[in-house]
Amino acid sequence: MAKLVYLLTIMSSLAMLLLLPLPGRCEAAAAATGCRHVGAGAAAAGNKRQRRRAPQVEGMFVFGSSVVDNGNNNFLNGSGVRADYLPYGVDFPLGPSGRFSNGRNVIDALGELLRLPGLVPPFADPRTRRRAAALRGVNFASGGSGILDNTGKLTGEVVSLRQQIRNFEAVTLPDLRAQMRGDHRIKGHDSFQRCYLSKCLFVIGTGGNDYLLNYFNPRKNGTEGGPALPDFTRSLITKLADHLQRLYGLGARKFVIFSIQPTGCTPVVRAFLNITGAACIEPVNNAVALFNSELRRLVVDGARSRMPAARLAYIDSYKIIKDMLDHPGKHGVRETGRACCEMSRSSSGVLCKRRGPVCRDRTEYVFFDGLHPTDAVNARIARKGYGSSSPEHAYPINVKKLAML
Repeated sequence: MAKLVYLLTIMSSLAMLLLLPLPGRCEAAAAATGCRHVGAGAAAAGNKRQRRRAPQVEGMFVFGSSVVDNGNNNFLNGSGVRADYLPYGVDFPLGPSGRFSNGRNVIDALGELLRLPGLVPPFADPRTRRRAAALRGVNFASGGSGILDNTGKLTGEVVSLRQQIRNFEAVTLPDLRAQMRGDHRIKGHDSFQRCYLSKCLFVIGTGGNDYLLNYFNPRKNGTEGGPALPDFTRSLITKLADHLQRLYGLGARKFVIFSIQPTGCTPVVRAFLNITGAACIEPVNNAVALFNSELRRLVVDGARSRMPAARLAYIDSYKIIKDMLDHPGKHGVRETGRACCEMSRSSSGVLCKRRGPVCRDRTEYVFFDGLHPTDAVNARIARKGYGSSSPEHAYPINVKKLAML
């Protein structure tokens, strides 16, 4: 009888021990994968408050056009698409920084939601290569660029999407590996990919310029002889799929893909093409909607066969902004058609006039200049993409859930 009691006591003690959150248990599980708390994951060993404040991803690498550019074009002397002067940045703590907004762009707002420490630095800034902050990501985007290499040539010097990815491969990847060389948690190429790159977000926001500056540009295609819209759209999707696969081959596993915004509703397009007085130019929006439909299909179906280990989130900026345009009162918006800033004639109505006047309440406007949303709209796109459970906004998964994978 005494032996039985003794045995039950031992079993009870073991059961209690198994239920305790032993300090080494999380470390042991992480060690089994070979990834022991690299970067953002280090907070897993901390207390609850530290975990709440910890970054949700290791870093964020950004590619695309002016909707996500945060200052790379400032360093391109031949660029005609720059936002390094007032009134750009009028509501941004750093002032004019190269962001095409009165304040944050969508990347800044998304980074805040992901609790990244500080701002994702622009690749072209020489200081970026010397900062350990690059471990939290780098922004390669260039205003005026597109999916096609020749998009944006009319605006001067731009960095094409292809070159952006080359910059990531040839410059940033070696820099990151060098910075992590002394980290005992990462040993070799496989560990670097598995423990770091696969836990980063790769964000792409591009495509609008391929229509605005390429397909619909009479100076490029003339009035006749250009490719048919379905053929042009298929070529864009094919090229974008190739670019995504290249990033996948370099180690990317988590992708956030932004749709093209409703370009036909922007002040610059309405000013140039509005003959009937309509709120939006439907032929332009229809072209963009066709691309977005094919992009969504690529995210769900096409990428699965080409990138089997990847997870992708499609963020429908088009529908988020269009809902604000169609139901302004519901979103506290007063002005849906005009830009908040006075437009520059030299930029064909796209960019703000240098040191020109701006509207008093930027939160009441959808567009800050002729093409780009205000800080408030960028924040809304980021919030919906990050946390919405509706497939109308994020599909098939939102950014928050993607970050947790």
